[in-house]
Amino acid sequence: MTKPRTISKAFRSKPVTEGAGVRLKRAFGFSELPLFDPFLLLDDFRSGDSEDYRKGFPWHPHRGIETITYMLEGQVEHGDSLGNSGVIRPGGLQWMTAGSGIIHQEMPEGDRHKRMGGLQLWANLPASQKMTRPRYRDITDSQVPKLKLDSGVTISLFSGRISETVGPVDDIAIDPEYLDVTVPPSTSFTHPVKRGHTVLAYVIGGRGIFCHADEPFSHDTEGVNYFDMEPAPYQDNEILILFSDGDSVTISTENDSVRFLLISGKPLNEPVAWYGPIVMNTREELRTAFEEYQNGTFIKER
Repeated sequence: MTKPRTISKAFRSKPVTEGAGVRLKRAFGFSELPLFDPFLLLDDFRSGDSEDYRKGFPWHPHRGIETITYMLEGQVEHGDSLGNSGVIRPGGLQWMTAGSGIIHQEMPEGDRHKRMGGLQLWANLPASQKMTRPRYRDITDSQVPKLKLDSGVTISLFSGRISETVGPVDDIAIDPEYLDVTVPPSTSFTHPVKRGHTVLAYVIGGRGIFCHADEPFSHDTEGVNYFDMEPAPYQDNEILILFSDGDSVTISTENDSVRFLLISGKPLNEPVAWYGPIVMNTREELRTAFEEYQNGTFIKER
């Protein structure tokens, strides 16, 4: 018997500053461990003001994680210590496996209207792959399957499967699904998900009702601060929804459409030792990583 998921908790993204002074919104991060296992962090760096993002993310290391960058507007130029470089453009996604370690930089650039729109998700690597060889999956907009259902729902499929259509990102340890979904007005959309997987949705436009939860206090909600006094039946822009376990999620709309990322992955259920851009399983592994970064032996593959 199938079981529909419900909302476990909703979170409103909070402003933070990262990199060399990039002002962005954080949907979840360190303080929410281990709720989102295998995911670690989701940052939203959409802005129409170049002062919010122009300083970018200069050279910094990563080990033990994967970073997934999805661009909506503008672009991000990236380069690393292994000689890789490129540009992530609108509709494109980069799935980078840091593995044993890379040192890289990510420099955002707005479009001709100075608009920047991007999201970065961090996924944890299992202990058996923490020190794997680094690799990139650079997916351009033209490589992403676009589906339009009979209901009018449109889906960009980056990872996972819908009927016979498979996303271009595969062979990932956490068995992920990554969709960009738009549900038009007066429409209901139900999507099957794997039981036992962590499933989340992040709203990037419009508003909708998730899992039939149309009462303001039908689930836990974490606002920007304690004085956020406006719970609503709709989930709108910059709201993150974490679902309970089950086999499907349902999203419905009334007068407005809703656009959201729907993301899932298999929990690792492993200990997490995390400091800055490095995530390992033990404090000793973390200490070793930072010592190697300081003494110049951090990069294992060239």
